[in-house]
Amino acid sequence: MKRPRSLQWRLSLWLGLGLTVLWALAAVVTAQMLRHEMDEVFDSALEETAQRILPLAAIEIIGRDADDTEQRVATLRQHDEYFTYVVRDAAGKVLLRSHSADLAAFPPFSGMGFATTPTHRLYSDATLQQNLTITIAEPLSHRRMTAGRLLLGLSLPLAVIVPLGLIGIWVIVRLSMTPVRTFRSQIEARGGGDLTPIDAEDLPSEIGPVAKAVNHLLDRLTRTLQAERSLAAKSAHELRTPVAAALAQAQRMIAQAPDDATRERAEDMQTALRRLSRLTEKLMQLARAEGGRLLAEAPVEIGAILRMVVSEFDGQAETAGRIDLTLPDAPVFASIDADAFAILARNLIENALKHGVRDEPVAVTLSADGCLRVTNAGPVVPSAVLARLSEPFERGQALVRGAGLGLAIARTIAAGTNGRIELQSPASGRIDGFEARFFIDK
Repeated sequence: MKRPRSLQWRLSLWLGLGLTVLWALAAVVTAQMLRHEMDEVFDSALEETAQRILPLAAIEIIGRDADDTEQRVATLRQHDEYFTYVVRDAAGKVLLRSHSADLAAFPPFSGMGFATTPTHRLYSDATLQQNLTITIAEPLSHRRMTAGRLLLGLSLPLAVIVPLGLIGIWVIVRLSMTPVRTFRSQIEARGGGDLTPIDAEDLPSEIGPVAKAVNHLLDRLTRTLQAERSLAAKSAHELRTPVAAALAQAQRMIAQAPDDATRERAEDMQTALRRLSRLTEKLMQLARAEGGRLLAEAPVEIGAILRMVVSEFDGQAETAGRIDLTLPDAPVFASIDADAFAILARNLIENALKHGVRDEPVAVTLSADGCLRVTNAGPVVPSAVLARLSEPFERGQALVRGAGLGLAIARTIAAGTNGRIELQSPASGRIDGFEARFFIDK
């Protein structure tokens, strides 16, 4: 399955790449402009140096004795000479040069102005009579070294700014996505039966329409489910009175039957009506579990409720003495509606009594952490059947007839209280049997 792409990472990635590319382009453009300006400055320095030295060199050469020998300018101390020069006469003979001047780097004078060789940048000038010329040379390596230093000085801050900018983008995007995560958490934290509208007031304008659409969907689902639950509850309620009346008539027929055949038919009718009465009661419980309020405003002591439910079974002749109840020493409190917990416990115990071995007791245990376990003896339930048992009207491979709603009701109540139902066969610590566990959110 393809993993969904994170919007946060996509925004951070593309913004980071865009910012990096823009910074890189800005650095390249800045470097080109800097190189151009630097060349202009160095060329201006060459020109200014030539115009300053040429008059001084002319005065010195004119004041010499009649001697055409070449002279070098003396230096007071040793130093790197980035600008070197030569002064030549009209015939090209070198009359004066700087102490580090390499004559091989100076081509013959070909006119005033700038020129470039593979190794040097040159500027040439001449006196008014064109009898003296000067050529200033600067090594191109000097310009490249200077440009490299400037670019390094420009790049070092970017090497710090770019990572900080990327981190800043990630942090800003993450903070901007906080409303989205809050919106997601609100939905994830809801129970299966919570269809109340989502608070969309503080959401950004991009997410607000999504929340409104979800609220409209929840509203439609609420109305649909309410209609279905209302129909089921009203139908079950309306059936109670006629079923009770028919059951009374069947019992009267049994008492007044003139012969055994009539009495037998009346007893069959009574059995069917009692089954219908139990089904009606289960449907009402299911409607109550699906549409009622399942969470209590204040925690209730579920141990006392469980004791009361077990006492109801002990008061019936068919189930008296078949339940082994174990409660913790300390009271157990949970935020579940008392009636909802009683319905859940009653259905789990009733399921165990109905499908368990009659000669072995049903173990009902409530732990201190609020876990309810109901265990009964019996054959092992296959895993394929076990997975379907909590579905409505699913009876599995049971030989005892029933409505198939007990575990479905328990599961619905558990989901509505943020709890869960787990079914296991064989039971814990046994090689056979069936165990239902209810984990409650305290």
